[in-house]
Amino acid sequence: MTTREVEHEITVGAPAAEVYRLLAEVTNWPRIFPPTIHVDQLEADADGTRERIRIWATANGEAKNWTSRRTLDPGALRITFRQEITAPPVAAMGGTWIIEPLGETESRVRLLHDYRAVDDDAHDLLWIERAVDKNSTAELAALKENVELAHAAEEVTFSFSDSVHIAGAAKDVFDFINEADLWSERLPHVATVRLTEETPGLQTLEMDTRAKDGSVHTTKSYRVTFPHHKIAYKQVTLPALMTLHTGVWTFDEPAGGGTEASSQHTVTLNTANIAKILGPDATVADARAYVHTALSTNSRATLDHAKSYAEQKS
Repeated sequence: MTTREVEHEITVGAPAAEVYRLLAEVTNWPRIFPPTIHVDQLEADADGTRERIRIWATANGEAKNWTSRRTLDPGALRITFRQEITAPPVAAMGGTWIIEPLGETESRVRLLHDYRAVDDDAHDLLWIERAVDKNSTAELAALKENVELAHAAEEVTFSFSDSVHIAGAAKDVFDFINEADLWSERLPHVATVRLTEETPGLQTLEMDTRAKDGSVHTTKSYRVTFPHHKIAYKQVTLPALMTLHTGVWTFDEPAGGGTEASSQHTVTLNTANIAKILGPDATVADARAYVHTALSTNSRATLDHAKSYAEQKS
């Protein structure tokens, strides 16, 4: 079978060790890389040099998931990866991140890939080539931006969560959040909704939601479901005040009974739009408060309706 090899590289204005650290912390990838929806660490060696991870990401506009094994070498500033379970049309995929110091404040990042297509299909090889090129270019550009702006991003990136205790089963609460295709009937702030799930557990959710002022906003998210304890998502069509929005719904059953349901958000503000949306005198703190309030209002409303639904089932 034909094995193709390709290399992409970029120069980053940050120390090589800092770039390596960001790449090594794979659970943060949804915040850093545009194609990545969610990552779970499945296994890890005690010394931290080998791990098994599952990644959900988009490729050429399609949501895919695969399992990879990674070997981390902080001394050599190298991370090798090999997909363990691939998604068609990929038959095999692997590669290496190599970070090379270019002085104390600059580094070169090289991203190597090798891949094969199912049945050596020429059309599929071209599809994979385009996906690898598109994703590698996007990943390296995002890596450069996020590392170079890391110090500034601390002020404009923040996380928060809302929780509610429910006298009902986690399965019923999960079902309410999972069945987003019914939200326009169940949630007053949802005007219309379009949910597709071509791969079990991997959803595309498009929604029109009503704000307090009556305006309607359209959003699109990819969701990964883990019955009946978690639903992780990444919003890819964003309101003007955000450049990033990821979140996780969690459903835990504590020893005392019932379900602890939480909605966690991570947001990066779009500072370029603050004045346009909130006025010329608005600050980053104003934008944080505005976004926090808007997201929390919807989360709490959804959790309250999930609570009523699950408690009626009990």
